[in-house]
Amino acid sequence: MQFDDKVPIYYQIKNYLYHRIVAGTLKPGDKLPAVRQLAVDLTVNVNTVQRALSEMITEQILESKRGRGNFVTQDQDQITALKQRLITDYIQEFYTQLHALNLSDAEIIAEIERYIQTKGEPA
Repeated sequence: MQFDDKVPIYYQIKNYLYHRIVAGTLKPGDKLPAVRQLAVDLTVNVNTVQRALSEMITEQILESKRGRGNFVTQDQDQITALKQRLITDYIQEFYTQLHALNLSDAEIIAEIERYIQTKGEPA
């Protein structure tokens, strides 16, 4: 995993795990690797991983089972809400960047439609 120096690492780890959950790579009820193993895999400090997981437990995206580890929530409503939050965040960032280019809402919609119609075609 490549980290962006401008964004806290624990936050990037959370987003990495969010994406895996929403995409279905980590399914409801799946056990996450141990904190130390995640730290080794991501080449980060154990405390950084622990902070990311602790926040995800507080958000009820993960469930901590004493002596057994951390698991993805089985609450489909939580996962659906997480997916919607990620979509909204991406759209907001995208929208803000396009408005900074002085595109109107109509121009943004037209460009998105044009992109969708041509995506997948060789440039």
